Amino acid sequence: MKAFVVDKYKKKGALRLANVPEAEVQDTDVLVRVHATAVNLLDSKLRDGEFKLILPYRPPFILGHDVAGTVVRTGSRASRFKVGDEVYARPRDHRVGTFAEFIAINEADVALKPKNLSMTEAASIPLVGLTAWQALVEVGKVKPGQKVFIQAGSGGVGTFAIQLAKHLGAIVATTTSAENAELVKSLGADVVIDYKTQDFEKVLSGYDLVLNSQDPKTLDKSLGVLKPGGQLISISGPPDPAFAKEAGLNLFLKLIMRLLSRGVRKKAERLGLRYSFLFMRAQGQQLSEIASLIEAGVIRPLVDKVFPFENTGDALAYVETGRAKGKVVIAVQ
Repeated sequence: MKAFVVDKYKKKGALRLANVPEAEVQDTDVLVRVHATAVNLLDSKLRDGEFKLILPYRPPFILGHDVAGTVVRTGSRASRFKVGDEVYARPRDHRVGTFAEFIAINEADVALKPKNLSMTEAASIPLVGLTAWQALVEVGKVKPGQKVFIQAGSGGVGTFAIQLAKHLGAIVATTTSAENAELVKSLGADVVIDYKTQDFEKVLSGYDLVLNSQDPKTLDKSLGVLKPGGQLISISGPPDPAFAKEAGLNLFLKLIMRLLSRGVRKKAERLGLRYSFLFMRAQGQQLSEIASLIEAGVIRPLVDKVFPFENTGDALAYVETGRAKGKVVIAVQ
């Protein structure tokens, strides 16, 4: 099969289109013919080797974390899906590789595709949908009337998280550029801050939860908008000891994670706040719940551009510009 591979860790390194062996289908796997995939900044970070310590992929490896496609084969003990089912998924870590014509995925990571979405629309959902779900529902436990600040509202995670937070009954604030203000308002944002002309820490106060996706300076400022007992959930780091424990990292890496997050954890503790790092995990049941919300019209996908499979490298470069509104998708089949 054809796939885009990373031959070695390299900053801004090129992807190579290659013929590779079809993935082995394990007992509890389904083999999916990829109709569409999507690009995430996580793909760039993996290519550049930024996560080598916690996700040590051995080059050459295939990138790609989102997939929508059709089941073409099932493992001997796989029972959740049948050949012909239209599905979508975010394959688990160490088994990613959706920039390809086929991928074998553990059936626990898979869900039936939302019936009202095309393959390209469905491929835009898994990673950002699970990130928002795990941050707001699982960790944050957002309740009606709470105030939630979601950074970068016009990005992939932001466009989904705004809609989910609004569905949960939250009052939602976000940052974006002036040109995208109407877009994020249409998704449900109540307070829109132009990051080019306004400082969010001077506008917002008394918030229950912040979903941080930006740099360390923004992370530090975010603590100031939370009320006592509030929660700061970061998907951009720094990793904390709880993450290191859950990931089963060795003692050396646990120490590094503790040191990396020491500053923000101590400051949060002094202010009576909670800090946690979220590294989204694959979860098929949560994708099923997300599909129900999409089919009910609660959440809609936002796709900026669709690239053909042979232009996967261009799609990745476009995402790296930071100008995409919502998600960038690759049509494979």
